[in-house]
Amino acid sequence: MNVTHVTADADVFTCNAYLVTGERTTLVDAGAMEGVVDVVRDHTDHLDQVVLTHQHGDHVAQLDAVLDAFSCDCYAYAQHPRRTHELDDGDFVKIGDETFEVVYTPGHAADHVAYVSESTLFSGDVVVHNDAAFDYGSFGRTDMDGQSRERLIESIKDLLDRMPDSVEHMYAGHGDEFHGDVRDVVETALSRAERRQPKYPSD
Repeated sequence: MNVTHVTADADVFTCNAYLVTGERTTLVDAGAMEGVVDVVRDHTDHLDQVVLTHQHGDHVAQLDAVLDAFSCDCYAYAQHPRRTHELDDGDFVKIGDETFEVVYTPGHAADHVAYVSESTLFSGDVVVHNDAAFDYGSFGRTDMDGQSRERLIESIKDLLDRMPDSVEHMYAGHGDEFHGDVRDVVETALSRAERRQPKYPSD
């Protein structure tokens, strides 16, 4: 599967947005970087769909621009004026050339979902490989209104239950992508979250 991080050169706070080319050319999250449309166009002149992990601003600020430019479908768990397809836990969606299961993973955001196939995890912010808080196994912040560490822990457990052992590629909403034993990274994040290690001083 061909995955390109299209917000890698951003100079503003944004999520990682990933372009996946193939049978269903897909943008996973739209990000907040002005000019993301131009970066996508550097790689393809056609986009079938945008699939959202959740609707925090750093993931959707450029959604309208992308949808206007490519006139493509938009898949999301929660209501959005531009949503064309509603996602639910247990649904399946084709991203690139692979079929991914939608796993509902709230805690960081009430509408958060992750996408998992036999080889790949798009984890959004529920679990990341590394970030400013932890290396090798971090998790989404839960210190703001509407967030819950307890629910996040349950979401990570659900993700582990439904993620095949064959998954060896993880593309998260922040930090670096990871290739290797993804299950170990996710289990490390779960252990930290369960020990109530604060991600930020106010967490």
